[in-house]
This record gives sequence, C-alpha cells and structure tokens, in this order.
Amino acid sequence: MKSNIPERQKNTFKLVSKKQILYLMVIFISLTTVAQTENSRLTHFNLEHKVALQGYDPVAYFKLGKAVKGKKELTVTYEGVTYNFSMPVNREYFLKNPLKYEPQFGGWCAYAMGDSGEKVEINPQTFKIVDGKLYLFYNAYFNNTLKSWNKDQANLKSKAESTWKKTIK
Repeated sequence: MKSNIPERQKNTFKLVSKKQILYLMVIFISLTTVAQTENSRLTHFNLEHKVALQGYDPVAYFKLGKAVKGKKELTVTYEGVTYNFSMPVNREYFLKNPLKYEPQFGGWCAYAMGDSGEKVEINPQTFKIVDGKLYLFYNAYFNNTLKSWNKDQANLKSKAESTWKKTIK
C-alpha cells in the first residue's frame, strides 16, 4: 500500500524526528549529570538537613572576617546544598559567585582531611581564609586543629585537596 504523504514531507518528518531525539537525549544527559552532582554533594558535604556550615553565613567569613549565623528566611540552594545568610546583600554576593564562598572540602575539617583523609566535624567559628578560600576546623575539648594546620599548612592543604578530589568524583 502506498503512502499518501509526499516524499518531501517524509524527509522533513525524518529530519525533525532526528532533531527531536537528539534534543531529548541532550536534555536527559544534562539532567542526569546535574542530579549526580547534587547527589554527590549531598552525600559528601558536611550538612545538617541539607544546610551547610551549621547555618552560618558563608559570605560573612569573607566580608566581615568572622562567623555570623545566617537566617532561615535568607537562603540559597546551590547544587543541592542550602546556605543561610545574615543579610540580603550577602545572599546577592553568593548568587553572583557561589564557588568563591563555598567552604573547601565540603565544609569538613581541613586539617583532618589533609592529615588522615577523614571527614571530621567542625566548629564554624574556627576558620581561616587562604588564597581566597574558606577552610574550617575542628575545635573542641582542648583540640584546636587550626593550630596544627598552621604548622604545616602547605603540605596539609595539598594532601587535603588530593583527598577531596578523590572523594567528590
């Protein structure tokens, strides 16, 4: 039985269908990649109910030089991780450049990551900015790991970066 569709329309239909399939594949791959990135971050970052830094404002470390508790009503979720902010302007800074303000090593203790490759809780008020990056440290029970970090920062930082790259893949 012969089709009533002219040959030119058949070719157009094949072309459109191929384009649509390619377009759908690109969308699917993009969404899958984003979901995997978010899942990896939610699995490996130091979070409490998907909130980073125990609710502290990541921008305040840089702009005010101190740890400031963020407000639950001023939040941003970046690749699955939620950040709280103490003031709207800090939220805006973060939105413009989230990677600048995110803590290193998913918010885990930088010293422990470099020394033993372990994910160790932090005290959000014990931090250091190095080369424009935020590093956090464990500080409890007479053990302030920032002091140990300062004694061998270059070596510990290099080891921590290597460990974190393997962890977050």
